[in-house]
Amino acid sequence: MSARRSLVWLGLTPEPEQELPAAVAALRAPADHRPPAALVAAERHRVERLVLRGTQRGWLRYLSEVTDLVVEAAAPTATADPRPALVAGEVVLDHHRMLIGLPGAGYVRTATQRRDLERALVRLRDRDYTVPSSHRDPRSTA
Repeated sequence: MSARRSLVWLGLTPEPEQELPAAVAALRAPADHRPPAALVAAERHRVERLVLRGTQRGWLRYLSEVTDLVVEAAAPTATADPRPALVAGEVVLDHHRMLIGLPGAGYVRTATQRRDLERALVRLRDRDYTVPSSHRDPRSTA
C-alpha cells in the first residue's frame, strides 16, 4: 500500500457495497422490467473494483452518479417503482452524512448531493404507493 493513498474512506459502512448494485441496476433498467442478472452483476463488479482498487475521489464520483439516478427517479414525471431509488438514496445519503467524521473535504464536497438526496427522498416517500401495506416496514409511520 502506498503511503500516499488513504484508505480511511473504506471503513465507513458496508451498506453501499451490499445494497447499491441491485438498486442501481434497477434504476438503470427499463422502468417496466426487473433488472437483468447481468446488469446487477456488472454493477456489483463495478462497485467491487472501486472499493478494491479505487480512490475516495473515484468512489465519490460513483456516488454522485447514483445521486443523479435517484434525483431523476424522484422527478414528478417519473413513473417507475420508487423502491430502488429509495434504497439507493438512503444508502448514499447515510454514507455522505458519515463523511463528516473523516479527514479531508469529502463532507463539504457532497453538501449539494446531500441536499438533493434529502429532497428526492421526500418526493419518493410521498410517491411510494406501490408498496402494499403488508410489505412496508412495521416501524414506518406510513
